[in-house]
Amino acid sequence: MGINNARRLTLIASCLAVLLALAAGARLPSIHAGAGDAAAAAAAFAPSPLEGLAPAPSAGHDEAAAPARAPGAANGLEGRRAGGFVRTSGARFMVGGRPFYSNGFNAYWLMYMASNPGDRSKVLDTLDQAARLGATLIRTWAFNDGGGSRPLQIAPGVYNEDTFLGLDFVIAEAKKRGVYLILSLVNNWSDFGGKKQYVQWARDQGHYLGWDEDFFTDSLTQRLYMNHIKRVLTRVNNFTGVAYKDEPTIFAWELMNEPRVQSDLSGKTMQDWVTLMSAYVKSIDANHMVEIGLEGFYGESMPDRKKFNPGYTIGTDFISNNRIPSVDFATIHSYPDQWVPGSSNEAQVEFMRKWMASHIEDAAKEFQKPLIVSEFGWSAQSNGYTVATRDDYFRMVYDSIYASVKEGGPCAGGLFWQVMAPGMEGWGDGYEVVLERCPTTTAIISQECAKIDGFMPRV
Repeated sequence: MGINNARRLTLIASCLAVLLALAAGARLPSIHAGAGDAAAAAAAFAPSPLEGLAPAPSAGHDEAAAPARAPGAANGLEGRRAGGFVRTSGARFMVGGRPFYSNGFNAYWLMYMASNPGDRSKVLDTLDQAARLGATLIRTWAFNDGGGSRPLQIAPGVYNEDTFLGLDFVIAEAKKRGVYLILSLVNNWSDFGGKKQYVQWARDQGHYLGWDEDFFTDSLTQRLYMNHIKRVLTRVNNFTGVAYKDEPTIFAWELMNEPRVQSDLSGKTMQDWVTLMSAYVKSIDANHMVEIGLEGFYGESMPDRKKFNPGYTIGTDFISNNRIPSVDFATIHSYPDQWVPGSSNEAQVEFMRKWMASHIEDAAKEFQKPLIVSEFGWSAQSNGYTVATRDDYFRMVYDSIYASVKEGGPCAGGLFWQVMAPGMEGWGDGYEVVLERCPTTTAIISQECAKIDGFMPRV
């Protein structure tokens, strides 16, 4: 949908405010086609051309130039974050021919808050914190489907321009600070719509679908999701004038936050869906990497590795899913307090240690691609929780990542779950870290970022 006059005035005022601030030196404010048939299958489901994208000012960009940095980020990292698209070379991330590592955090709510100008200070403060910490990467949502609060996609193909402007704002402000973004395109869970909303939309159009996991196989839900992919990837940012598919600040596209297909534990449904959707993303956007959003559960391709699972499988297969050629790197999540409930803190820490070690080994040996620990955390709702316990857990995770980096291994960074800004107390899930109020945890995160940054050569 277009921008009305009030929105245009707001946008013009915002741009003028940024220009005046800069002039004054102010601070810059998660089917069934084989791999060989992926391209043909993607073409067969190609959505109709998009209409109604919001107009954007024309602006050139130099992908080789480093994004502008906020003064608060002046911590010795200048010259180490080359601008441009992140690529993979074997089991390493590279930018401009140099190794790149990716410590940071999750802040899924950035687009939601940025969609209301009155809440944008939370976004700016969080991005400033990331820059000061030396974080290189934030993972956040590029979805909010259905009729909830501040939706992005209100109905199939019908978008809320205010929310899209919020995502524009997040990307533009991250770019100023030299922080990359992983943008996740849909949720496995019902929060913010997710696959459940797509299934309901298909039912509304006369498709009989028995359960939410029909999302992965129904032709209409596939088409609706592919329409969303195209709409997001071809969006032109109103603040930068750059299409998302041409924006180097975007680190990668994530197909789904934590996909699971427990109705097909063989893994075939997930393998086919990832093959189709990853190829479709690549057919639109040859610039960016694609990752699946996996938690890391092992499946039938290497049954002996299932011993590292927390006693069950979920229809994904860490090995075979990440061997798909159009998937560029692997991810794992881990919540031992949820996955192995009732165990001691020591047993949960040991589970995580083995979980990371097995996946680092397999990323190196089985498919030779980089690995990111894209969600980890320690809940304040856990038995015997203390800040010191959480800090020790973070140190253990970071030490494992550092060891892999030091040895030239595939694990390139970790993104803890999750950062919240002050004033978001009602959003907490127990894992939140409010950086300003957690000095010891913040110090550990900053130290890890500085240690890892030491492996990134200056340019």
